[in-house]
Amino acid sequence: MRILGIDPGIATVGFGVVDVNRGAFAEVTHGVITTPAKVPLTRRLDSIYGDLTTLISDLKPDAISIEELFFAANVKTGISVAHGRGVILLACFRSGIPAYEYTPLQVKQSVAGYGLADKHQVQEMVKRLLNLTRIPRPDDAADALAIALCHARASTSLMFTEEPI
Repeated sequence: MRILGIDPGIATVGFGVVDVNRGAFAEVTHGVITTPAKVPLTRRLDSIYGDLTTLISDLKPDAISIEELFFAANVKTGISVAHGRGVILLACFRSGIPAYEYTPLQVKQSVAGYGLADKHQVQEMVKRLLNLTRIPRPDDAADALAIALCHARASTSLMFTEEPI
């Protein structure tokens, strides 16, 4: 099974692709989609949609996992990220590939074994689970790999009952 993990954003959208075979994980690729800050929001959204559509078409994942939004302090940033997330969800829906959502707590619990793990603990576990020589960079790509690993672990559980979004 090939899983595309997505860490939503507006300036930076992290992506990570993991192949899963009989409980063994292998990284396929990771990276980021970026949009410049000075460009109008509509153009940034169009760029994210186009790049993600191309990525899905090229990598042919069997499932897509997306982190749910969590923001408490900066509502303005949260709203713009929500716009980006909406475009990401649309690209996933139009691809016809089942997409699943996970909270940051679920991702941390699944990858690091502790729902309140810090960023470095999660990144270190991503490195270990994928047998990488170093922590993936940038952080958004490492987060996306963690999101893909979360779905890999959840979907192979006998308790997995989630319906795609």
